[in-house]
Amino acid sequence: MTRIISSIDDAVGAVGEELGVSDWLTVDQDRIDAFADATGDHQWIHVDVERARSDSPFKTTIAHGFLTLSLIPGLSKANYRVENAKMGINYGLNRVRFLAPVRVGSRVRVRSDLVNAVKAGDSTIDLTVRHTVELDNSDKPAAVAELIARMVF
Repeated sequence: MTRIISSIDDAVGAVGEELGVSDWLTVDQDRIDAFADATGDHQWIHVDVERARSDSPFKTTIAHGFLTLSLIPGLSKANYRVENAKMGINYGLNRVRFLAPVRVGSRVRVRSDLVNAVKAGDSTIDLTVRHTVELDNSDKPAAVAELIARMVF
């Protein structure tokens, strides 16, 4: 079920809570190639399937770390949403770690926890959400990132 945050007080009261866990998403080669095209990052470990089979320690292509990071906003929409806000913007990141490679064909999901909610004015609050990108069949996550969203009510 999607966690709804509808006010500044609601956000402050939710600090420390798990906001939700998304469905699984399969990271396929088409997605990796499209990300490489969009960013200009065509490093062979991401896009050269044959070379990755022979030369990579992973024996297959892997997703870009920033591709993994970029999946968080879309996947976390299933976990929580902020209602009644006039505007929300990405304010920044506190900490990002890439802990395990996302091999082509892997399934990932996002677990979101509200770490902090700090008022930045009478009608503004900064939500710090820790997103853990989990890998199916792995005890180690692919990534952990703290994203800050500034919400104006």
